[in-house]
Amino acid sequence: MRKLFYLMTVLLLTASVAWAQKRPVKYNQYGVAVKSDRLDVEAQDGILVLASPTSAYKLWFDIRVQADGAVFFGAPDYADPIGNGTSIRRARFAVKGQIDEDWYGEFDMDLANGLVELKDAIIRYTGIPNLDLQVGNFKENFSLQRNTTSRYLQFMERPMVCSALTPSRHLGFNAKYAKDWLWFSAGAFTQEVAGNEEWTNVADNNKDFGRNSGYSLTTKLVIRPLYKLDNASLHLGAAYSYRTSLVSEATGEWGTYRASARNSTSINRKKYLDTNNVPGLDHHNLWTVELAGHWGGLRYEAAYVADNVLFKETPALNFNGWYAQAGYLLFGGKQRYDANGAKYTRIDPGHKWGDVELCARYEFCNLNSGAVLGGCAEAYAAGLNFWVNNNVKMQINYQFNNNDRYANGKGKLNVGKDAAGNPVKDYTKVATPTGKAGVDYHMLAVRFEIDF
Repeated sequence: MRKLFYLMTVLLLTASVAWAQKRPVKYNQYGVAVKSDRLDVEAQDGILVLASPTSAYKLWFDIRVQADGAVFFGAPDYADPIGNGTSIRRARFAVKGQIDEDWYGEFDMDLANGLVELKDAIIRYTGIPNLDLQVGNFKENFSLQRNTTSRYLQFMERPMVCSALTPSRHLGFNAKYAKDWLWFSAGAFTQEVAGNEEWTNVADNNKDFGRNSGYSLTTKLVIRPLYKLDNASLHLGAAYSYRTSLVSEATGEWGTYRASARNSTSINRKKYLDTNNVPGLDHHNLWTVELAGHWGGLRYEAAYVADNVLFKETPALNFNGWYAQAGYLLFGGKQRYDANGAKYTRIDPGHKWGDVELCARYEFCNLNSGAVLGGCAEAYAAGLNFWVNNNVKMQINYQFNNNDRYANGKGKLNVGKDAAGNPVKDYTKVATPTGKAGVDYHMLAVRFEIDF
């Protein structure tokens, strides 16, 4: 009986090998024979993932929808009206793939409010331990707030100084090293790649003027002395970026410097803070220092950002700002730190129904320097985040905005009244008993978000 069993086993194995060898060869659309692999399909925390059981191949979709609404009140009677409103802040669709152990690719686009914009387009090599090399369009590693995905921000919008001064996505190359207490990044970047406007500017600057693309060199160092702890982190970071004029700027704005920001909301489209275009730019030196950490349900973060702008013929300008914020999970949840990305990530909720995070922030942004008066502003904010589950989040933000008399949106917005009681945009003509000017107002905003 045993011999018969062995004989049958050998015959079955032989037949299986023969059948496998006779399977029809598969070809791709270009007529080239290819290897094929059956994939497992899973929903990992609500994200659709296709993965090979026999190799490192994995493909997944990353989709995000954020629906916002906001109301504004308490502005002085001379202020330009601020319209309440709603918007689809983000409607992101991304496809991400780990091709093998060494190669990763990503394509990410935004369809918010019916406008198409490229976000990430990444080719990454990970074949060297602790080192990532990548090329494409992606965020420069400069600001912790900028590099934290919008899914996991404590407030609906990033601070004004980050919008005004810190770089976001650009086309370039970057090398990043991360191990234990040390995280280091260095990259070289050129123009912004986003939508039709940016590409039109690139094409016109090249075609009509033969301008070089311009470049930026950005480096960042992060020290993490508590890397061995699971329930705590300490993030000490510093970054520097050398920047020149880029061809993704409009042809008439090339060779100029401009910084601008809204008051931490995307629905109020007025940019009170705006330096306008300052001509004769040579280069600017952008730098930041940041402190962040977490312990259990507490997460805190603060940063100072400064930009030293040098011109070919006129004196240098200096713009700066800072913010400090913190959040606490009220029902036993824990904050999480992404060591590879040197940023904060999804929380671990305290209950099956989720958790609630209470947040507070102060921020300051100064775009006044020398003869350029782009405005100065501060804001006080409080937020409540309801983390329903791994995929659904609701946010409520209250914010008080205090803009100075120079924050007139390039001379387009009223900042006070003249001696006759008429609204004026020119701060030199403001005549009030106390000398007070500038538009101060309150905001109440909500967001509904789903990630899948």
